[in-house]
Amino acid sequence: MTTTAEASRAPGPGRRPGAVNVLELRSIYKSFGAVAALSDVELDVTLGEVVALVGDNGAGKSTLVKILSGVYPPDSGTILFESDPVSIGSPAEAHQLGIATVFQDLALCQNLNVVDNLFLGQELGPFRLDEVAMETQAWELLRQLSARIPTVRIPVASLSGGQRQTVAIARTLLGSPKVIILDEPTAALGVAQTAEVLNLIERLRDRGLGVIMVSHNMADVQAVADRIVVLRLGRNNGVFDMATTSMEDIVAAITGAADNVVARRAARDTIAPGEP
Repeated sequence: MTTTAEASRAPGPGRRPGAVNVLELRSIYKSFGAVAALSDVELDVTLGEVVALVGDNGAGKSTLVKILSGVYPPDSGTILFESDPVSIGSPAEAHQLGIATVFQDLALCQNLNVVDNLFLGQELGPFRLDEVAMETQAWELLRQLSARIPTVRIPVASLSGGQRQTVAIARTLLGSPKVIILDEPTAALGVAQTAEVLNLIERLRDRGLGVIMVSHNMADVQAVADRIVVLRLGRNNGVFDMATTSMEDIVAAITGAADNVVARRAARDTIAPGEP
């Protein structure tokens, strides 16, 4: 019998030997009325890796992100965090657990400066704001991320798209998360800004965090992902090691093409012993 701890160490495509899962999803099911958004979905994330979650529109990516963020509860299935079963009932519970999410809209206040956005709702100081401490900590966070922001007192509206993404990610690091979910982090960004965000994702991995990157951009996925999890019509349709898998196989799994590595593997598994 395989224990939970042994299962969390099980080898898989693209996983480092001895890697331990920090986050595991098992047989996740979620429906909205008669529509099954997710069916028996599984996902593993280890520390110090980038897992790309890809799929066509309607594949279930957003629903899965919202389950991990505490927005939706799953109808059934198990979520394990550091090998312990957990229930994520709200975004606050996800944050306390160590799961931080940066949604596509970033949820930044455009009229506030960088410091105010970073500490909005979690200001320092028991009776009055400790502006010096907050500014010092803001600079330290941005330094760790190698952010190119001229001053932390500039309104967020004056920053580029890549700089705003950096501020949103820096805000999540205040809670010392172990897993960061990035929902379409490079959407609507230019070439230079996209490169800045991809470098930032690599720095998050270098810090030992588990990163889930939801993206439609295969070039961005290829640039930073260690493993790729494909969803199709609310179900798993393959887990791929980016270092050994061609982009054609991944696109085939996303689109449901019959001639792909998932279909060929399934065909091999159904061949009876002794058959050619």
